[in-house]
Amino acid sequence: MLDKLTPNQRLLLAIALSFLFFVAYTAIFPPQQSQTDQNTTTPSSVSAKSAVAVDPMSGHAVASDERIAKSETNMLATIEAERFSMRIDTLGRISSMVLKDEKFHDQDGKFAELVPTFGAKPLYIRFADEALNAEAAKTPYVASASTLDLTANEKVELTLTQQLGEFSVTKHLTFYRDGHYDVHVALSAEKRYFIYLGQRPQITEQMMTVNGAMIYAGEGLTTIFEDGSVEGRSTFTDVHLASAFDQYFASIFFALKPETAVLVERDRDDNPIVYLDAGREMEFKAYIGPKDYKVLESIDPVLVNAIEYGWFTFAAAPLFTLLMWLHSMFGNWGWAIIALTIIIRIVLYPLTHKGMLSMQKMKDLAPRIKEIQTKYKGDPQRMNAAVMEMYRKHGANPLGGCLPLLLQIPVFFAIYRVLLNAVELQGAEWIFWIDDLSRMDPTFILPILMGASMYYQQKLTPNSFTDPLQQKIFQFLPIIFTFFFITFPSGLVLYWFVNNLFSIAQQFAVNSHYERIKARHHEKHPDEKHAHDQN
Repeated sequence: MLDKLTPNQRLLLAIALSFLFFVAYTAIFPPQQSQTDQNTTTPSSVSAKSAVAVDPMSGHAVASDERIAKSETNMLATIEAERFSMRIDTLGRISSMVLKDEKFHDQDGKFAELVPTFGAKPLYIRFADEALNAEAAKTPYVASASTLDLTANEKVELTLTQQLGEFSVTKHLTFYRDGHYDVHVALSAEKRYFIYLGQRPQITEQMMTVNGAMIYAGEGLTTIFEDGSVEGRSTFTDVHLASAFDQYFASIFFALKPETAVLVERDRDDNPIVYLDAGREMEFKAYIGPKDYKVLESIDPVLVNAIEYGWFTFAAAPLFTLLMWLHSMFGNWGWAIIALTIIIRIVLYPLTHKGMLSMQKMKDLAPRIKEIQTKYKGDPQRMNAAVMEMYRKHGANPLGGCLPLLLQIPVFFAIYRVLLNAVELQGAEWIFWIDDLSRMDPTFILPILMGASMYYQQKLTPNSFTDPLQQKIFQFLPIIFTFFFITFPSGLVLYWFVNNLFSIAQQFAVNSHYERIKARHHEKHPDEKHAHDQN
């Protein structure tokens, strides 16, 4: 059957199948993006099911099964801000970070909690000396204050002290309204210890998103450790930021000294856990909250690298910059998406116009090409020569429609990654029934409109099907795409729907233009028109 398809039909089918494969494959097997840093140590031999991964050189055990959960009885200090509430527990850890903004509420209307109940928490300290570590685990810190108010202050300071016999640990923390904080840790004597970034936020688990840890180091090298696929231990230096993240939120350490060793190791579920090999005195900065571009940029421009778009970062990053600019113009993310779609269509218009004209010519030539193929069935060389001569004579290019379609593939996937990872779309209303562009349309109206527009566009697009089975396959594609898009964020479905509308309008224009070209051609060559009508 495939050998009867024209090149354009084969390309359309390949694009459709590639898209479906991309959706299905990335849902089941998220793309492997981890890279081995040149400073990575040899992975230790550790069972994936063990509760801890032990460093044989130091006796250090990664707290992958650290089960000291937060509770009302072990809270030491509370930091209240307009947009968040943070709690410090008696072990000197950030045990809770609740976002107050309604747009971050979960589907049950509950506040978004960025610190998981179980597992290592931000600023948790673990000593290499197991005896000292055991004592630290049952010795509470003392805080300089129990309640700090960020609603009335630009910043607040908190000092935490833990006395372990004659040895002491001091954490001096400065918190800011935007969710970032400064960290200064000092020991009274030289001891080897580790500071944990904490488990990633576990707010969103949407299909086809990457969750795990990120190390941005050296000359802009980004290394991703995805949940469920971490092996051994990796060590990095010259780290600009270390992030534990989900789709929209992250816990980040940054402003580290170049010599600071940052380690990433697996827990018992093969998920990444990030920690610092700390010195007697440590200073760095940290952030926990949404991956909002403007907020991260205002804190430190390096933090925008925590927003990760996967394979298409090279195209997605500038598209998101343009989308933000359009939002500043329109004040609405829905209209910004529509404007972005228009700009993309304008940029691609010359190529898509040529491609559509080429497909029209190929449709008209299909019967003649079939005659040539039948006539020279036993002589492939003469058949190919006659076909190429037919293309040359009529100015048709069998690959003319391919380039515009190929160009739209990276554009679509880049837009897909942008709209899937943009926390700015959370709670962003558009019109009527769309009150959150980051979530699926609960009424299914937008996906249905998208499917209907795709079907109508398909009806307008010229084809040269001779096999009824081929035609049925293509007729079912809009239905298949509609079912896939039902669960996609409304912002992405909006982009695809508007893109289809512009394709329909352009196809109408091309069809009309081509009919005028044919009419002028037949006026100059009436004999050719008569012969064609007879055929």
